[in-house]
Amino acid sequence: MRIIAGREQHEGVFKPGHNVKESFYAQHQLEALNIELEILDEMMRAGTGKTELELRQLKQAVIQASKQKPFLGICIGLQLLFEHSQEGDAQGLAILPGQVKKFPAARMHDAAGNKLKVPHMGWNQVYQTRQHPMWQDIEDGERFYYVHSYYVDPQQTSIIAGVSEYPDKFTSVIACENIFAVQFHPEKSQHAGLQLLKNFVAWDGTI
Repeated sequence: MRIIAGREQHEGVFKPGHNVKESFYAQHQLEALNIELEILDEMMRAGTGKTELELRQLKQAVIQASKQKPFLGICIGLQLLFEHSQEGDAQGLAILPGQVKKFPAARMHDAAGNKLKVPHMGWNQVYQTRQHPMWQDIEDGERFYYVHSYYVDPQQTSIIAGVSEYPDKFTSVIACENIFAVQFHPEKSQHAGLQLLKNFVAWDGTI
């Protein structure tokens, strides 16, 4: 089984990433990929009837999966891997050392002085910083679709696999052993996004 960790926000309610499954299956007619989003989705909705024990069990299930299976984190699925987030002063899963930070308001302007909006929403380039099987047939500098107000700041720069700029350079992709996680949304990124998902099906979790 493979794990895709992420969530999709629609009308204020967080739901599993339907677009990932539907568009990927439709485009590639693949049935072999098990997309297990329910664990992450329930974990992010803590406080809606889940006991502390149940929440802890959900977290442990994700942590265990991230150690044993090919793991693709998408957006919040990337941020959850780290120790702490400024969003809600929340603790992460601490699978990887590092922080999740908000785009600094004082820096949100382009070279011409025009104000940049937060959340960062729309298409942006991803520059690959290391080789990886997940980059197969994806050009360096390819554009992917983003929707986020926070970015990850890994303690270990060796795990950074891709960067983007808004306006400063930030980590948009990490790779560590069987984990590959992205800040953008491949399910919304047309051809390049579908290629990334296709690469995930073929990837055996090794580099």
